[in-house]
Order: sequence, then C-alpha cells, then structure tokens
Amino acid sequence: VQLAESGGGLVQAGGSLRLSCAVSKRTFSSYAMAWFRQAPGKEREFVAGITWSGGRTDYADSVKGRFTISRDIAKNTVYLQMNSLKPEDTADYYCAGGAPWIRARLQQQYPDWGQGTQVTVSS
Repeated sequence: VQLAESGGGLVQAGGSLRLSCAVSKRTFSSYAMAWFRQAPGKEREFVAGITWSGGRTDYADSVKGRFTISRDIAKNTVYLQMNSLKPEDTADYYCAGGAPWIRARLQQQYPDWGQGTQVTVSS
C-alpha cells in the first residue's frame, strides 16, 4: 500500500490548510487511517484518525474543534482540514494506514506510511 500526502505549506496563524492523503489500496473498512505529526525536536504524535467506513473518528485534544478528518471512498483519499491554525501546529504531517481501530493512536500499529508534508504556521 502506498500513501502520498499533499497540501502542506506556509500559512499565517488563524489560517487554514487542507491536507490530502492518496491511498493506493484501501484496507478493511474497520481499520484506521490517521494523521500524525512531528515538530522539530519532538516525538511524532497522533493528530486524528478515521475508519474507512467513516463511522468512527478520533482527535488529539490539541486539535479537537479545529481539525476535521474525512475520507472519500471513491477517490481512496483521506483529508485533514485544519482551521484556526496556530504556530504550535508547525510540523511535518504524516498519513498512516492499516491499524486496528482499537489501537489507532499508536504509531507502531501502522504498517503503511506516507513521506510527509510540511506545515509551517507563522505568528
């Protein structure tokens, strides 16, 4: 399975970006697709997750109410809409797939990863 992120860039605080993750092959509908991020000097952290069925979503507390994860089954694509961006959202954002939903927040559970896309939020 190949994942390819796009949509990163430079934005001012308060602005918005939408990240996309094109997936070569969908896994089981109950499995998770997720976004993780890694800021300079910090560990990679969970941002948001969704099942292909769309019935379940999960968000890190730091992005809840500002970010929205969604998926388009017809396009095999997962999105991350990021609103009200803050400088602390600056990071490399990675798309990941293939984890059981019950372990969706654990990066070790994901066998498939994209190359990442950089998001920079200026103050």
